[in-house]
Amino acid sequence: MKMLINGPDTVVADALRGLADAHPELAVDTEKRVVVRRDAPVAGKVGLVSGGGTGHEPLHSGFVGHGMLDAACPGEVFTSPVPDQMAAATAAVSAGAGVVHIVKNYTGDVLNFKMAAELVEDDGVEVEQVLVDDDVAVTDSLYTAGRRGTGATLFVEKITGALAQEGAPLAQVAAVGRKVNESSRTFGVALTAVTTPAKGSPTFDLPSDELELGIGIHGEPGRERRKMMTAREIAEFSLDAILDDLPPGGPVLALVNGMGGTPLLELYLFNAEVHRILGERGVQVARTLVGNYVTSLDMAGASITLCRADDELVRLWDAPVNTPALRWGM
Repeated sequence: MKMLINGPDTVVADALRGLADAHPELAVDTEKRVVVRRDAPVAGKVGLVSGGGTGHEPLHSGFVGHGMLDAACPGEVFTSPVPDQMAAATAAVSAGAGVVHIVKNYTGDVLNFKMAAELVEDDGVEVEQVLVDDDVAVTDSLYTAGRRGTGATLFVEKITGALAQEGAPLAQVAAVGRKVNESSRTFGVALTAVTTPAKGSPTFDLPSDELELGIGIHGEPGRERRKMMTAREIAEFSLDAILDDLPPGGPVLALVNGMGGTPLLELYLFNAEVHRILGERGVQVARTLVGNYVTSLDMAGASITLCRADDELVRLWDAPVNTPALRWGM
């Protein structure tokens, strides 16, 4: 497989140097593997820290900035960052108001963020954790106990980031993050396998005439394999799974997310099918975001995330944000 890399051992460090060159508003420590808002810590503001393995860009480092995360901890490809990274990031953004850790439900991430919280709490930093476990496809996957954390991570980071930017206290910021997670459901589909730099070839076998329904963002197996389907059929299967589990209520925020190797032409086409089906089922879409945001390296495919959103969640979604990957209202 051809990749724009110098070698598999330096991928993360090299990419972080490139991130720093492109975004001087971020302070990027390539040795400690920590990405921080350059104006952090912001006095009186709750800090927001997230992180996980690289390979899912722009998650999480691309969401560091005004109105979203204060810091991110990138691990090796598909590998959790270590507690020392998380503790360093937490200390860097702590301004006395406490810090929220936003953690995708993968075993390594959960354990390491818990250890990091214990480290900084010994130094007097109050930490609340928001666990993201929105994937309805499977339970107890290769990497998890319980449901995987996927597309809703973006909703949690954006909405908690907006509330923290307004100066809300720690308990309130954490509570809205948990509310977003509880109100969100995701389902993903793979059209091709993922290729990691270390392996240099697809990590699993997916014949050219088949797709995997319910795939995880590390290439974990989903619910089933089928022969290739139309965009309309894939959207219907995915939304059946989501709506069967989504809490009842009013309008939704919708994320139609590319897995990294899917052109925007296809994602917008897929989004049209998502909106058509939701309209037929009486689900109002308050806001829509389309693009590659929670990815799996070069995997072709897509995921759909829906979040039941009241007026306050929509307001916080619309609030100004200025990060490498999300920018509006500034």
